[in-house]
Amino acid sequence: MIVGRGPSALAALLLLCCYTTHAAAADLADKLRDDSELSQSTAKSFKRLMPVRFYSLLEQNPVANATLSLRSCTIFVPTNEAFQRHKGPTHVLYHITTAAFSKDQLEKTVSSDMEGNPPLYITKSRNGDIYVNNARIIPSLSVELTNREGKRQVMHIIDEVLEPLTALPTAKTEINNLDALQFIQKADQLSVGDNKLRTYRSQLALMKKESLYNAPGAHTFLLPVDEGFKITTRSSLVDGKVIDGHVIPNTVIFTAASQHDEPKTSAAFEDQLKVTVSFFKQKDGKMYVKSNTIVGDAKHPEGVVLSEIVKANIPVKNGVIHLIRRPLMIIDTTVTQFLQKNFGCNSFKFVNDNGENGALRKFLEVIMDSGGAVLDGINNLSEVTILAPSNEAWNTSSIDNIVRDRKRMTDILNMHIIKERLNVEKIRQKNANMIAQVPTVNNRTFLYFNIIGEGADAKITVEGGGVNATILQADVAQTNGYVHIIDHVLGVPHTTVLGKLETDPMMSDTYRMGQFSNFNDQLNNTQRRYTFFVPRDKGWQKTELDYPSAHKKLFMRDFAYHSKYILERHLVIADHVFTMKDLAQMSLTTDNVVLPTFRDSLKMKVTEEAGHLHDEYASHEWTGYVITWNYKKINVYRPDVECTNGIIHVIDYPLLEEKDIVVSGGSYMPESSICIMLANLIMITVAKFLN
Repeated sequence: MIVGRGPSALAALLLLCCYTTHAAAADLADKLRDDSELSQSTAKSFKRLMPVRFYSLLEQNPVANATLSLRSCTIFVPTNEAFQRHKGPTHVLYHITTAAFSKDQLEKTVSSDMEGNPPLYITKSRNGDIYVNNARIIPSLSVELTNREGKRQVMHIIDEVLEPLTALPTAKTEINNLDALQFIQKADQLSVGDNKLRTYRSQLALMKKESLYNAPGAHTFLLPVDEGFKITTRSSLVDGKVIDGHVIPNTVIFTAASQHDEPKTSAAFEDQLKVTVSFFKQKDGKMYVKSNTIVGDAKHPEGVVLSEIVKANIPVKNGVIHLIRRPLMIIDTTVTQFLQKNFGCNSFKFVNDNGENGALRKFLEVIMDSGGAVLDGINNLSEVTILAPSNEAWNTSSIDNIVRDRKRMTDILNMHIIKERLNVEKIRQKNANMIAQVPTVNNRTFLYFNIIGEGADAKITVEGGGVNATILQADVAQTNGYVHIIDHVLGVPHTTVLGKLETDPMMSDTYRMGQFSNFNDQLNNTQRRYTFFVPRDKGWQKTELDYPSAHKKLFMRDFAYHSKYILERHLVIADHVFTMKDLAQMSLTTDNVVLPTFRDSLKMKVTEEAGHLHDEYASHEWTGYVITWNYKKINVYRPDVECTNGIIHVIDYPLLEEKDIVVSGGSYMPESSICIMLANLIMITVAKFLN
């Protein structure tokens, strides 16, 4: 009996075709084409999903025919698109199991009908998707029926051809259903491409860790190929604990079903050493795995190690194997070597084709195109942290023109380099009482780190040169520092003044005040050039102490006009922007620099002064800009935050004085408004007198 209609009924009928005569199959095909209950679009859709090739393979396989005719079974049928992507032979019996399982009945493993009965691994994801090995079962296209012998049969449509582990044609012995240890021992006879495992196999035997790889159950094994041991000393660092760090016990992870960047406990997880492993996918489709040594020891330093998966999803008797480009946990290269990939090699073609760290190939290419001095500078630092933009971060039109300007590009690249070892834990410590401010190799340029959220959901952002970037991958550890992979190139603005104001956590109070007073509306205008002196949130908080009543009203909608008036004082509108360097130079020849604002003009003097950073928790020396306005000195916390239509200078205190504000009987207004009202009253009085 066929359950369901439409595509499901079609699937059942086509399944019946598999074990009827060829002529009968043709008759059924004619019947399907002529069936008035099936729309043409449905038939086309079903034809796309149900490949003739797979049914042809079924018909040619006597074991499959016997199973379909006489036994209960579950069959996993790949789509046409899956066959188009698939290279190599198709093993029909690996797609069949001799028991009927609906989607709900599928357990963690089911035995296939292939010789040796190698298992199929079932993964049920949080969003409801179900995977067979690396293939997803397409929802709503599963079919259940009873054959002529009264046996229950189920068919599921999947989006990939299932690939079992197979031997090379030249293999001298029969190979069926190997476990992970047998895979390692016989890798040279298996169909795994050009990948060799001789070095890792040797270390495994030396450390006597064979039992880890032939353990029963279902595990995930990460095996570094010989290419990852080009550094001659690296193999000696593969001790028992490192081998443990390449196994995720009691969990089978195929790449399509993996949760992005979700840490899994490795076999190297104990009191004195804690290592997690996670998978993640680049936008270019490449899959990577990373180890994170959370708690290290003298031989196993803390930090993240990345490795590209060179051959994924190899099923074995006790789990799944992924071949990876280099061993995890081992930190034995400098930051420069990590970026170069092939040590000392400046040939981009060679680097891009064969490099270990392809995720950063564009970053290295830009460094070398700018002359290579930046890389030499990194190499000369005993401790260094690099904020490395991902390959995708360079794919914006705003960067294309700048790349050709070597001097500008060198300044931008130097903005990504910090002269200290700065991992996430240290960023958290710096961020405990303020947004962490860190100098780059150019001591006049600072980066600003902020942590949003808590625990595993926390996101770390960094701002430099007007650009906010998110750290995609933190703490990639090297012998002399860290690499953090970020999603934007710092120093190349891609947002307007309003966009920056809206997204920067240090300017949220100014943005909020500008929203309810309608001051912000103008800041998206790309036809104007703005220089905006933005008080940081801590600056507004200081006014709460100095003028508590006035501060409260500044953020009340009922006093929006007055809030707007105060903000307009901070906004310079001209045909060009004024950098802090420009203002400091202008201040050398005059007592006050006069800048055009919306209503009036802004008079100030800018000087460079040495001292400590602006917060009580800062420890290192600082040389920066100070604004003198109405005899008040105001530090410039972040100068020259570039935007597409202007520039922002983040200042420590608003351009605000006590005489600006009058608070009486619940009213509040700037001094200038009072003067206007008094003038109006005088005019009214004079008019009455004249009448």
